[in-house]
Amino acid sequence: MSDTYYEFGTAADRWDRAQMFFEAKEYMSAARILEGLVEEVPEQVSPRLLLARTYYHSARLGKAETELRAVLERDPVEHYARLMLGRTLERQGRSAEAAGHLRMAAAFSGDFDLAPDGAATQGSSGA
Repeated sequence: MSDTYYEFGTAADRWDRAQMFFEAKEYMSAARILEGLVEEVPEQVSPRLLLARTYYHSARLGKAETELRAVLERDPVEHYARLMLGRTLERQGRSAEAAGHLRMAAAFSGDFDLAPDGAATQGSSGA
């Protein structure tokens, strides 16, 4: 990756810039910055989780799944990553695999408003 505006500044500057792009729904720009941050500090969960979210919102579901699984390797009880992984798998047509992650996310967050198959019932919020 060649040095551009996206790569300049401290890690904190780039984190702020990535969040700004994400909030503006400029997911490709946010991902470009976050990919560098994740490479630089792979042990940090927050940049990886936001990168997964950028991939999810830009329909790069395979990449989102990879990042979410990496988050969960580092923090197995990260309920939002579990929820996102479940939603990502659902979007890929893998509902049976998604159900377990959705149930775990509900248990970790204290939201037990799920049907037996793991699908959200009325009144439950989505990713």
